[in-house]
Amino acid sequence: MNKISHTELVDGARDYRLINRKFVNALLELSEYNRFSKGLFGWVGFRTKWFDYENVERVTGETKWSFWKLLLYAVDGIVAFSTVPLIASTVLGLLSCLLSFAGILFVIVRKLLVGDPIQGWASTVCIILLMGGIQLLCTGILGQYLAKTYLETKKRPVYIIDEQRSKIQG
Repeated sequence: MNKISHTELVDGARDYRLINRKFVNALLELSEYNRFSKGLFGWVGFRTKWFDYENVERVTGETKWSFWKLLLYAVDGIVAFSTVPLIASTVLGLLSCLLSFAGILFVIVRKLLVGDPIQGWASTVCIILLMGGIQLLCTGILGQYLAKTYLETKKRPVYIIDEQRSKIQG
Protein backbone atom coordinates (compact mmCIF):
# COMPACT_ATOMS: atom_id res chain seq x y z
CA MET A 1 0.00 0.00 0.00
CA ASN A 2 2.86 2.38 0.78
CA LYS A 3 4.20 1.89 -2.77
CA ILE A 4 0.92 2.82 -4.48
CA SER A 5 -0.27 5.59 -2.17
CA HIS A 6 0.99 8.87 -0.79
CA THR A 7 -0.43 7.92 2.62
CA GLU A 8 1.95 5.98 4.82
CA LEU A 9 0.57 2.89 6.50
CA VAL A 10 2.66 1.42 9.28
CA ASP A 11 3.27 -2.28 8.83
CA GLY A 12 1.67 -4.23 11.66
CA ALA A 13 -0.25 -1.24 13.02
CA ARG A 14 -3.18 -2.24 15.19
CA ASP A 15 -6.62 -0.67 15.39
CA TYR A 16 -6.22 0.25 19.05
CA ARG A 17 -4.17 3.37 19.79
CA LEU A 18 -3.99 6.39 22.03
CA ILE A 19 -4.69 9.64 20.25
CA ASN A 20 -4.92 13.19 21.50
CA ARG A 21 -7.81 15.64 21.06
CA LYS A 22 -6.15 17.41 18.06
CA PHE A 23 -5.94 14.07 16.27
CA VAL A 24 -9.59 13.27 17.05
CA ASN A 25 -10.75 16.71 15.90
CA ALA A 26 -8.81 16.35 12.63
CA LEU A 27 -10.46 12.96 12.01
CA LEU A 28 -13.90 14.34 12.82
CA GLU A 29 -13.43 17.16 10.30
CA LEU A 30 -13.27 14.58 7.51
CA SER A 31 -16.77 14.19 6.11
CA GLU A 32 -16.21 10.86 4.38
CA TYR A 33 -18.84 8.19 4.75
CA ASN A 34 -16.73 5.18 3.73
CA ARG A 35 -13.76 5.35 6.06
CA PHE A 36 -10.63 3.24 5.77
CA SER A 37 -9.44 3.98 9.29
CA LYS A 38 -5.85 2.76 8.92
CA GLY A 39 -5.38 5.04 5.93
CA LEU A 40 -7.08 8.02 7.56
CA PHE A 41 -4.89 7.71 10.66
CA GLY A 42 -1.82 7.86 8.43
CA TRP A 43 -3.24 10.60 6.20
CA VAL A 44 -3.97 12.96 9.10
CA GLY A 45 -0.24 12.88 9.76
CA PHE A 46 0.12 13.63 13.44
CA ARG A 47 3.15 12.29 15.30
CA THR A 48 2.42 8.77 16.51
CA LYS A 49 3.95 6.72 19.29
CA TRP A 50 3.47 2.97 19.04
CA PHE A 51 3.31 0.71 22.05
CA ASP A 52 4.79 -2.75 21.64
CA TYR A 53 2.79 -5.64 22.92
CA GLU A 54 2.70 -9.36 22.35
CA ASN A 55 -0.14 -10.49 20.13
CA VAL A 56 -1.43 -13.69 21.70
CA GLU A 57 -3.98 -16.12 20.35
CA ARG A 58 -7.57 -15.83 21.59
CA VAL A 59 -8.57 -17.92 24.55
CA THR A 60 -12.21 -18.11 23.48
CA GLY A 61 -14.25 -17.12 20.46
CA GLU A 62 -13.30 -16.60 16.86
CA THR A 63 -12.53 -13.56 14.79
CA LYS A 64 -15.30 -12.15 12.64
CA TRP A 65 -12.76 -11.33 9.92
CA SER A 66 -12.67 -14.02 7.26
CA PHE A 67 -10.17 -14.06 4.41
CA TRP A 68 -12.75 -12.54 2.07
CA LYS A 69 -13.66 -9.74 4.48
CA LEU A 70 -9.97 -8.89 4.89
CA LEU A 71 -9.52 -8.94 1.11
CA LEU A 72 -12.47 -6.57 0.63
CA TYR A 73 -11.07 -4.32 3.37
CA ALA A 74 -7.74 -4.20 1.51
CA VAL A 75 -9.54 -3.33 -1.73
CA ASP A 76 -11.40 -0.55 0.13
CA GLY A 77 -8.06 0.82 1.27
CA ILE A 78 -6.60 0.75 -2.23
CA VAL A 79 -9.67 2.43 -3.71
CA ALA A 80 -9.76 5.10 -0.97
CA PHE A 81 -6.08 6.07 -1.12
CA SER A 82 -4.69 5.15 -4.54
CA THR A 83 -5.38 5.68 -8.22
CA VAL A 84 -2.58 3.33 -9.30
CA PRO A 85 -5.00 0.56 -10.42
CA LEU A 86 -6.66 3.06 -12.78
CA ILE A 87 -3.30 4.14 -14.16
CA ALA A 88 -2.37 0.46 -14.57
CA SER A 89 -5.53 -0.21 -16.60
CA THR A 90 -4.77 2.79 -18.82
CA VAL A 91 -1.21 1.59 -19.41
CA LEU A 92 -2.40 -1.98 -20.03
CA GLY A 93 -4.94 -0.70 -22.58
CA LEU A 94 -2.25 1.35 -24.31
CA LEU A 95 0.13 -1.63 -24.40
CA SER A 96 -2.65 -3.83 -25.77
CA CYS A 97 -3.31 -1.30 -28.56
CA LEU A 98 0.39 -1.10 -29.43
CA LEU A 99 0.73 -4.89 -29.40
CA SER A 100 -2.30 -5.25 -31.68
CA PHE A 101 -0.90 -2.66 -34.11
CA ALA A 102 2.38 -4.59 -34.20
CA GLY A 103 0.41 -7.79 -34.79
CA ILE A 104 -1.60 -6.21 -37.61
CA LEU A 105 1.61 -4.99 -39.26
CA PHE A 106 3.11 -8.47 -38.88
CA VAL A 107 0.02 -10.07 -40.47
CA ILE A 108 0.11 -7.62 -43.40
CA VAL A 109 3.86 -8.08 -44.01
CA ARG A 110 3.56 -11.86 -43.70
CA LYS A 111 0.66 -11.92 -46.18
CA LEU A 112 2.58 -9.83 -48.70
CA LEU A 113 5.88 -11.71 -48.39
CA VAL A 114 4.98 -15.31 -47.62
CA GLY A 115 1.27 -15.72 -48.09
CA ASP A 116 -1.06 -16.81 -45.31
CA PRO A 117 -1.70 -20.54 -44.82
CA ILE A 118 -4.43 -19.91 -42.19
CA GLN A 119 -6.82 -17.32 -43.59
CA GLY A 120 -8.28 -14.76 -41.17
CA TRP A 121 -7.22 -16.24 -37.82
CA ALA A 122 -4.32 -13.88 -37.02
CA SER A 123 -6.07 -10.78 -38.30
CA THR A 124 -9.19 -11.60 -36.26
CA VAL A 125 -7.13 -12.01 -33.08
CA CYS A 126 -5.35 -8.70 -33.76
CA ILE A 127 -8.62 -6.86 -34.30
CA ILE A 128 -10.12 -8.32 -31.12
CA LEU A 129 -6.98 -7.33 -29.20
CA LEU A 130 -7.15 -3.83 -30.68
CA MET A 131 -10.80 -3.36 -29.72
CA GLY A 132 -10.19 -4.72 -26.21
CA GLY A 133 -7.18 -2.43 -25.82
CA ILE A 134 -9.14 0.61 -26.93
CA GLN A 135 -11.94 -0.23 -24.49
CA LEU A 136 -9.49 -0.75 -21.62
CA LEU A 137 -7.63 2.46 -22.46
CA CYS A 138 -10.86 4.48 -22.56
CA THR A 139 -12.12 2.87 -19.34
CA GLY A 140 -8.85 3.69 -17.61
CA ILE A 141 -8.98 7.32 -18.73
CA LEU A 142 -12.62 7.61 -17.65
CA GLY A 143 -11.73 5.99 -14.34
CA GLN A 144 -9.01 8.57 -13.73
CA TYR A 145 -11.50 11.40 -14.28
CA LEU A 146 -13.95 9.71 -11.91
CA ALA A 147 -11.18 9.23 -9.35
CA LYS A 148 -10.42 12.96 -9.40
CA THR A 149 -14.12 13.69 -8.87
CA TYR A 150 -14.29 11.10 -6.09
CA LEU A 151 -11.29 12.63 -4.31
CA GLU A 152 -12.82 16.09 -4.59
CA THR A 153 -16.16 14.96 -3.13
CA LYS A 154 -14.39 13.71 -0.01
CA LYS A 155 -13.63 17.35 0.77
CA ARG A 156 -10.47 16.50 2.66
CA PRO A 157 -8.58 19.59 3.74
CA VAL A 158 -5.45 20.42 1.76
CA TYR A 159 -3.46 20.43 5.00
CA ILE A 160 -4.04 20.16 8.73
CA ILE A 161 -2.48 22.63 11.13
CA ASP A 162 -1.14 20.99 14.27
CA GLU A 163 -0.97 24.18 16.28
CA GLN A 164 -1.43 27.88 15.81
CA ARG A 165 0.78 30.45 17.41
CA SER A 166 -0.62 33.78 18.40
CA LYS A 167 0.99 36.90 16.98
CA ILE A 168 3.66 38.39 19.14
CA GLN A 169 2.70 41.91 19.95
CA GLY A 170 5.62 44.24 19.83
